[in-house]
Amino acid sequence: VQLQASGGGSVQTGGSLRLSCAASGRTLESYHMGWFRQAPGKEREFVAAISRSGGRTYYVDSVRGRFTISRDNAKNTLYLQMDSLKPEDTAVYYCAASPRLTSTEKEYNYWGQGTQVTVSS
Repeated sequence: VQLQASGGGSVQTGGSLRLSCAASGRTLESYHMGWFRQAPGKEREFVAAISRSGGRTYYVDSVRGRFTISRDNAKNTLYLQMDSLKPEDTAVYYCAASPRLTSTEKEYNYWGQGTQVTVSS
């Protein structure tokens, strides 16, 4: 499956963005999906994951209550709604697909190219 992330941009603290991840080559519903991010000088970290059906979601503590992961399998698209953004959310955000519902980066087999999110204070 090929993944294409989009929707990044620059916002001020407290603003919102919605990231999208379009899949091609295979139907998105074949995979559990996740979002990861990598800030400058830091390792890539897990942000959120969603089950194949969308019925289960998981978040890293730092974004829980502010970010919402969702998917539309009919449109073959994954989303990450990001509200109440903070400067520490600045990073390149990646979508990824896995046969397992997991927060472990190495268990994700397919990755999008990343989209930059910049939050200014």
